[in-house]
Amino acid sequence: MNQIMQCVPNFSEGRDKEKIDKIVESFRGKESVKLLDYGFDHDHNRLVVTAVGEPQELKNAVIEAIGKAVELIDMTIHRGQHPRMGAVDVVPFIPIKNVTMDEAIATSKEVAQEAAEKYGLPVFLYEKSASAKHRENLATVRKGEFEGMTEKMKSPDWQPDFGPALPHPTAGCVAIGARMPLVAYNVNIGTDKLEIAHAIAKNLRHVGGGLRFCKAMGVQLVDRHIVQVSMNLTDYTRTAIYRAHEMVRMEANRYGVPIVGAEIVGLVPLQALTDTVEYYLGLENFSVNQVLETNLME
Repeated sequence: MNQIMQCVPNFSEGRDKEKIDKIVESFRGKESVKLLDYGFDHDHNRLVVTAVGEPQELKNAVIEAIGKAVELIDMTIHRGQHPRMGAVDVVPFIPIKNVTMDEAIATSKEVAQEAAEKYGLPVFLYEKSASAKHRENLATVRKGEFEGMTEKMKSPDWQPDFGPALPHPTAGCVAIGARMPLVAYNVNIGTDKLEIAHAIAKNLRHVGGGLRFCKAMGVQLVDRHIVQVSMNLTDYTRTAIYRAHEMVRMEANRYGVPIVGAEIVGLVPLQALTDTVEYYLGLENFSVNQVLETNLME
């Protein structure tokens, strides 16, 4: 592939394996498209797919997957811990190799227009593709979630960039845009008190006075009887995994609760991991070039 673009669409289905397989199938067996990873979670009730490919072929696969999700997912009965406003909640495009941000933005707008026309979905452009400053932040766009979007969209400030002026009756709305790579990192806390996770997340996220490139929220993991601080690190080179992890630990100490585990959702840049290893091991002058597999790939 001469050009490589990444897409990490999030779908509001993490429990029905048959539906998940049908959505993921859209990325299999396609020329110049490679399915790198997919993961789903019962508590979040969410599917996250990571695929790469040449822009046009990747765009076609994403549009196909959006159609599957609109067909299969009924948001009127969807319940989960993760905020969501549609069957296809968010579709970010990320430039990886020989692709500019402007090209990623153009692809996101093409997908937005086609998804709106083919499936009757209201589409909000966000992040680098946003049509207005107040639409850049995904959390702001999603606020109100599926149940509140009908009322929200009555405001002139929240008319969609593409598609109808009301949510799709069963598939809701979708945010589509272009952004830089992020790290989805979750830390599990040894308590079942959701208010503690909310308090930690509030102090952790940038808008609460915390880390500059961190978005965070508290989540209940019902089956495990614990809670989670779920984070998106939007620039891992400036807000590192280890820094977010240690801040969660510091805030959890206030409530006398421990960290009991952590997870990375989807794929993560190697540099984000080596930065963390360097910190915890106290390595001096360590470089990603010292990783064996890095040299084998050259």
